[in-house]
Amino acid sequence: MSPFLVIDRKTDYLLPPSVDDWLSQDHLARFLVEVVDQLDLSKLTRQYAGRGSKAYHPATLLAILVYGYATGIFSSRKLERATYDSVAFRYIAAGSHPDHDSLATFRRRFLDELSALFLQVLELAKEMKLLQLGNVCLDGTKIKANASRHSALSHGHIEKREVQLKAEVQELFALAEQADQTEVPDGVSLPDVAAEEIQRREDRLAAMAAAKAKMAARAEERYQREQAEYDERMTRRAAKEEATGKKLGGQPPKVPEPGARDSDQINLTDEESRIMPVAGGGFEQAYNAQAGVDAATMLVVAVGVTQAPNDKEQVEPMLATLKAQAEVLGPVKNLIADSGFCSEKNILACQAAGIVPVIAVARDEHHPDWRQRHSEPAPLPEKTTPVQALSHRLKTKAGRALYALRKQTVEPVFGIIKSVMGFRQFSLRGLKKVTAEWTLVCLAWNLKRMAKLRPQ
Repeated sequence: MSPFLVIDRKTDYLLPPSVDDWLSQDHLARFLVEVVDQLDLSKLTRQYAGRGSKAYHPATLLAILVYGYATGIFSSRKLERATYDSVAFRYIAAGSHPDHDSLATFRRRFLDELSALFLQVLELAKEMKLLQLGNVCLDGTKIKANASRHSALSHGHIEKREVQLKAEVQELFALAEQADQTEVPDGVSLPDVAAEEIQRREDRLAAMAAAKAKMAARAEERYQREQAEYDERMTRRAAKEEATGKKLGGQPPKVPEPGARDSDQINLTDEESRIMPVAGGGFEQAYNAQAGVDAATMLVVAVGVTQAPNDKEQVEPMLATLKAQAEVLGPVKNLIADSGFCSEKNILACQAAGIVPVIAVARDEHHPDWRQRHSEPAPLPEKTTPVQALSHRLKTKAGRALYALRKQTVEPVFGIIKSVMGFRQFSLRGLKKVTAEWTLVCLAWNLKRMAKLRPQ
């Protein structure tokens, strides 16, 4: 008798198999289908006219997409293949096999509805007693755009290349004219070759001209913004000088200059992405993805994407999002962020929103004296600036304990999204589309997290 189990792949089932028997009861795919079935998808279903062949239900396509992002499968072609190869995807698709075109079209078509679905999932988490807002940790991470940084051109480089290309066009015209007057071997047509090369260069010049026009528009927007900031600073400076009766020391604010700069860049593949410094050194064509994470549950409660490489201007948009969601999710007590978000304007914005800012004023020392962790600072003087008051709060034991939540909350979320879920590059292009895709990624993360937090 053989000591091994008999494996028989040829005997048919006596009864039809059920995919419901192929997954464990606590499998993520089961939980995801249960959640999607509870969502209000009426805005999606109303957009189907009912003409032509029957379409796959939005609940099925949404569940396939979300489970794909949750498990590191982002390509629509790979998702289609997974409905054949993966038991979990077979369970979600109920044995059907939506083609990649249907999945890609669905993702593009309903980008605007993803933010509402994201909020519905958070509302469901609150109903399940999994979410109770209090402390929100805010941070940003650079995610590579669907474009190469080698496709980027600077304004200064464009101007140099234009001179070179125009000179080459003139040279090719001259060569073509000379070829008409000289004998060449049979089968060789120098005018045709020159015409092809001229056309290539003229197409390139046209693309560069369009890129320069877009750079000029960006430069004008930047100038208007910088001019407004300059006027505001000069007004505050004049008010302080009038109040004190003394001329302020130091360098006055620099007057902004109009026009494009040589260092201004644009990417010909995804013009809305930017070259940004990334962790570990170097630069990438990327977007700056923002997330506000609930400290108690590690659920992402607010998302955003910006083209700015720094985080200084991202507090107010996040506060607006949290305020809009407060009626559904509840109010936020503390906003915790690193020094990249610190500015007097952001501190005042938090206070105006009724939220206590816990934002690092400067980088912490890696090895502080042990006495600092067990002592309280001296009482705060009566007349202090908002930044001084915040710095004092962070030196207290309560303030240090709150700020310590940041590293154990939002940074692990980014690490899992990038390293475990494998999302390191956007599939879509353009700020609006990548914002929707980032929302989809965070929606997938929230469902994975809710599946772990739910009572077994």
